[in-house]
Amino acid sequence: MSAALRPRVLVVMGVSGSGKSSIALRLRDELGWPFQEGDELHPKANVAKMAAGIPLTDEDRGPWLDTCAQWIRERLEAGTGGLLTCSALRRVYRERLGEGRPGLHFLYLKVPEVVLRARLERRRGHYMPPTLLPSQLRTLEEPGADEPALVVPVEQTVDETASDVIAVLRRLDTQSS
Repeated sequence: MSAALRPRVLVVMGVSGSGKSSIALRLRDELGWPFQEGDELHPKANVAKMAAGIPLTDEDRGPWLDTCAQWIRERLEAGTGGLLTCSALRRVYRERLGEGRPGLHFLYLKVPEVVLRARLERRRGHYMPPTLLPSQLRTLEEPGADEPALVVPVEQTVDETASDVIAVLRRLDTQSS
């Protein structure tokens, strides 16, 4: 289904509970591009802070964003494409990740707050508690029209959302041909 797609790096972004990992893993299965869970790149101090219910500061996020940016650069240079989950909540974070690099796009998963709260209350085994959602929502700057972002309202199943994303990527390929 996706063999003809031009490899690119997609940063699957959004607040906690938006479905970043589920959608990115489904896209990985469909596209065969390398996948990196951004949460796994956080320094231990960040994980401990979030697990304690303390929101991260921009200073806390800096080293993590730099590690994510390195992963993105490596995939772009290799030409393999890639899928990275990363909240990328603010424009300055997206710029730090490499906004403007050819082949890099942000996939913003837009989910209603009531759905996010319900998902986080049900989630088990993740270090970030639901009490940090308000902090993330306050920090969130949705991508602007001038950013290389695909905005996807997540109102369907993971499979349907992934299919919609692949259809958009096909259109991008057609437009750039």
